Amino acid sequence: MAQTSTYGTERPHPRREQAFVRRARFRGLSYHAILLAICAVFCLPFVIMALTALKTPQDIFSVPPSLLPKEWTLENFGAATTSMPLVRYLGNTAMLVVLNIVGILFSCPLVAYSLAKLRWTGRDPLFIVVLATMMLPPQVTMIPLYKLWNDVGAVGTFWPLLLPPFFGSAFYIFLLRQFFLGIPDELLEAARIDGASEFRIYWQIVLPLAKPALATVAVFQFMATWTDFMLPLLYLNDPDKYTLSIGLYSFFGEHGVEWGPLMGACLLFTLPAIGIFLVAQRYFIQGISVSGLK
Repeated sequence: MAQTSTYGTERPHPRREQAFVRRARFRGLSYHAILLAICAVFCLPFVIMALTALKTPQDIFSVPPSLLPKEWTLENFGAATTSMPLVRYLGNTAMLVVLNIVGILFSCPLVAYSLAKLRWTGRDPLFIVVLATMMLPPQVTMIPLYKLWNDVGAVGTFWPLLLPPFFGSAFYIFLLRQFFLGIPDELLEAARIDGASEFRIYWQIVLPLAKPALATVAVFQFMATWTDFMLPLLYLNDPDKYTLSIGLYSFFGEHGVEWGPLMGACLLFTLPAIGIFLVAQRYFIQGISVSGLK
């Protein structure tokens, strides 16, 4: 007679239970092994870059090549900081990053809130137009925009890189709108009944709830501005206004490439982005999961 529990249901056979636990553990280990293998593939270029920055020129071009340096050196980092005005380029890049993030966080939440929570004539068609702008590749608008900035005399200044974020970005507007749609309308209606103005609702209720999505937008914009090469190359013709991404190009000489200092500069260029992501990782992942961007 089968042994039953207090509630009258049959208890699983001990051997079957152990087999089920073993299968579950094996499945979990298999998933982790696959994820670790994929992670290793993505991390390999960064590891090679970091190790190359610690090699001497003889080790870099040794035959057969070796992953680990035979002689460890930090001279490449010194050469990276002296081959270009690192402090000036870093200041220009940091200024662009900060003002771009401020502009995006100022403009995009306002537009997204109006498209998600306010009812006005033409709202849905305008949202479709905003989404349609995402379909245009940047190569299509590059020449018209350059001609526009050139006609107003802004080429050679930081204005073409600073002003556009204050007018919003279709991708960030879409992402924030998806998050705002998840905020209960009853919460906003209760605030309106209590006499709160629309801007007060936006500032004191919606924005505090949207911290994960705002952090996600800030991280995306930081990465886009920090690593941007094309726009600074297109609009900045004064070496004193160059950014770090353009400064890295100085290691490409007429007769070759200084691979050691270049890898050292690339490592220094990459570390701030990694640090920002690690600091904002919790908000970033939460913002991705709750905004519908999957």
